[in-house]
Order: sequence, then C-alpha cells, then structure tokens
Amino acid sequence: MSTAGKVIKCKAAVLWELKKPFSIEEVEVAPPKAHEVRIKMVATGICRSDDHVVNGFLVTRLPVILGHEAAGIVESVGEGVTTVRPGDKVIPLFVPQCGKCNICKHPEANLCLKHDLNEPQGTLNDGTCRFTCRGKPIRHFLGTSTFSQYTVVDEMSVAKIHADSPLEKVCLIGCGFSTGYGSAVKVAKVTQGSTCAVFGLGGVGLSVIMGCKAAGAARIIAVDINKDKFARAKQVGATECINPQDYEKPIEEVLREVSGGGVDFSFEVIGRLDTMMSALLCCQEAYGVSIIVGVPPNAQNISMNPMLLLTGRTWKGAVFGGFKSKESVPKLVTDFMAKKFPLDQLITHVLPFEKINEGFDLLRSGKSVRTILTF
Repeated sequence: MSTAGKVIKCKAAVLWELKKPFSIEEVEVAPPKAHEVRIKMVATGICRSDDHVVNGFLVTRLPVILGHEAAGIVESVGEGVTTVRPGDKVIPLFVPQCGKCNICKHPEANLCLKHDLNEPQGTLNDGTCRFTCRGKPIRHFLGTSTFSQYTVVDEMSVAKIHADSPLEKVCLIGCGFSTGYGSAVKVAKVTQGSTCAVFGLGGVGLSVIMGCKAAGAARIIAVDINKDKFARAKQVGATECINPQDYEKPIEEVLREVSGGGVDFSFEVIGRLDTMMSALLCCQEAYGVSIIVGVPPNAQNISMNPMLLLTGRTWKGAVFGGFKSKESVPKLVTDFMAKKFPLDQLITHVLPFEKINEGFDLLRSGKSVRTILTF
C-alpha cells in the first residue's frame, strides 16, 4: 500500500532538552512539498557534531531530531523533483548544493548559501518543519534529521548513489569520511613525500590520515591522548603515533623537533581552541599549512599573534572536506565501490537504532570510532 502523499507515523529519537538522553518517540512525518524528498532511513552514523548539540557546544532550536550522516531509500518525492525518484538509494546532504548561489558557482567553494549551519533555523528551505510529536512541531537538524525512520529533505540536500552500494557503510560518506578525506586531498592539497600531523583520531581524524596516505605523504604523525586509538591509526596509514601526555614540553615543540623544523601539513580534528593553536604552531613557519576540521565550541575566540602567519604559514578551514556535496558524494561512493578506499576500518560498532543512547555513551567514553545505527 503506497504511503506517497500521506503522513507517515514512525519512530524517531527526539532531543527535548540539552544534556539529556534521546527519547524514542512516535512522530508524524508529513509528505514532501514541492522540491522535497521523503527518505526511508537504512543506516545512520553517530558523529561528534551531534553530541556537540546535546551538550550545548553547537546551538540549535529544540525540540529537535538530530543526525546528519546517513543513507536510505527514497520513499516519495514532491512536485518538481527531477534528480531522484522513489526506490533510489540516496545520501542526505547536511551541506546542500543549490547550484545557483555565488558559492555554488565558485569552482573552489562548497558552503552553499542555503546551508543551516551558522544560525540554525531548524527548518527546511521554506521555513517550516515536517515533523510533529505530541502535537508539537519538531525541528530539523542541518536539513537532514537522520535519527528518524523517515525524514524529509530539500532536493538540493540529497544525492542519488550507486544502486548496489552497501548503505550501512557508505552512510559515512555523508559526513565523517568525506570531511576528513577531503580536508587532506582537496582543502590542504597534501603533496607527495610530505610530512603531516593529525590531531584527533576519531572517525574524521582517521579519514584525514587516509587522505594524507592517498595523496602520497611520506610521514603521517597521529596525535591523541587515547593510546587505544593508535593501532587503528596505523592500520589506515599513520607512520607514527604520539601521546602529548608522554612529554613535559608542548606538543607543538615535540612535533617541530621530530619533523626537523615543522610539519608540512597539520590537521586539527578535535574542536578545541588549544589544539587548534598547537596544530598551527607545529607547522613549518615559512610554508606550513594548517587545516581546522573540528567544530569549535560556540562563541569562543582565539587570540593569536599575526606574526605566526606573516612568516608564510597558511591557516584555513573547510566544511565537508571542501567537496561540493551533490556532485561529489555520488563520485565518492563510486570510488568506494571501486575499492579506492576502505570504510570498514572506521566502523567499530553497529547497533539497532533504538540503542542510540548506548551509541552516544560509546562515543563519549572513547570506546568507539564510528557507531552505525541500523533501522
């Protein structure tokens, strides 16, 4: 029996209050309006950015359905949708690609002006919500809201992918893998034979290492205070691992010493202001490039000496690895299908969707890299 055009009742994880567990609720998901797509979720990853909302680091409106790293199957489409149709395998895009704004038209930029990142409204593009629970509207997160059995997204926020792709793996291309891998190959443009330092060995940090390796870096130094993550870092391409707690001097001094004056490329994949400075300072002062990948706490600023840049360092950041989402995600999935990079090494746990709070506990305790929730 077709559900197209009808309200769907399903389960979703609703965040009603900050710093509280998710509540599994029955929600009503409205049918898609014009230029919108309703998706049946198959798998979604738990990303640190979701936890940043729970603990108040990232501000968004409540109550909300979080989740932004996922894959599913199109259930129905609204009027005027041309790029996907019911039955297609898709990945929702937390960075949309409208194709019309100045940023979408710029060859090197990807943060479409239609995004909901800086000042989140918690709605779709028309300013309204598609979720209802207990008679109240529930906000969207980054236009995706994948912690729900069904979600509605704008057409510019969904990419059709290879029909044979394993959704429980390629869901990572919706955020973690692409963010890390692209930061190395597209944003930093890591060079053959270079030395790189990667701060933070979660799913995104490991993906940065994979990108550095793919680009031909000769040395990839992994930095983390959790030694349990070192073996996996080496599996994906790190040549050496350093725990800052093993040294009495600042980690940037250690890295400058072991690299003979500073690394060529560094990546901060934690979201802490102190490690952002350490990553910048460990770079070679005349030509080093440092990339901010981790999401910083809300409303915090760095005070720094401009001389650190005047000598020649480059300091930059990017969202989603600099990839234009709608056009790049299908290509990345095809590359995965062609075995150009692995994703299995990033997945440490697979849980049923209803165990979402257990998955977040694993993240916070440092016991998981990526937990995949299956529906």
